[in-house]
Amino acid sequence: ADKIRINPGNIGGEDRLVKVVAEAKKRDIPIRVGVNSGSLERELVDKYGGVTADGIVESALDKVGMIERAGYDNIVVSIKSSNVMMAVDAHKKLAPLCRYPLHVGITEAGSVVSGNLKSGVGIGIILYEGIGDTIRVSLTGDPVEEVKSARMILRSLGLRSGGIEVVSCPTCGRTSIDLISLVDRVEKMLEKYRDRSLKVAVMGCAVNGPGEAKEADIGVAGGVGEGLIFRKGEIIKKVKEEEILGALEDEIAKIVL
Repeated sequence: ADKIRINPGNIGGEDRLVKVVAEAKKRDIPIRVGVNSGSLERELVDKYGGVTADGIVESALDKVGMIERAGYDNIVVSIKSSNVMMAVDAHKKLAPLCRYPLHVGITEAGSVVSGNLKSGVGIGIILYEGIGDTIRVSLTGDPVEEVKSARMILRSLGLRSGGIEVVSCPTCGRTSIDLISLVDRVEKMLEKYRDRSLKVAVMGCAVNGPGEAKEADIGVAGGVGEGLIFRKGEIIKKVKEEEILGALEDEIAKIVL
């Protein structure tokens, strides 16, 4: 294993933890002290009158201390909760008290939609505070979607460069093409270029489209049965609606290949 995780809520007493530490030490495998609000030790729940950020922090520091007393310091710490603000509060309390890397995430966040929202808010706030070394977006779904979401969070905070960014408008009365379908098809088409650095705009009309998306490398603005292909806000081509996707990909290929 690259790393093992111990859960303070079910690992048992210090005697059991010491045995795990001894085996990890033999193999020089990092130990992640992974506190989960859903399995917080009963004595801490009773002490704080429920599951709280203070209880989560105490649990983590207690187990870290046990590992250190066993003569090991190859440690990573994670303190996760499905409650976004509890997770944020716990990280802010733990960060100044912990010298080990922090693995950040919102646990049991839910489906792709709700999980992305909760993770984006929670992980985003924590990272913005300058806290955290690694992240994981937890979704009830394809793990590939977790990686995509994590990368997007990092890019949104300016912590990761490169990758594909798609910007699109929310549609309005001027939209005269099937923008929702087009955005979906553009994102699928861009999968093959995911390791490139590119900003693509998909806008619903030619009135404000090119101007609003002038910072994009390449984009399209819909018209009545047509689309305007533009680069850096300058219109370079007009095509029929059914030709938009192909024309856009042709221009993207000129940039990235």
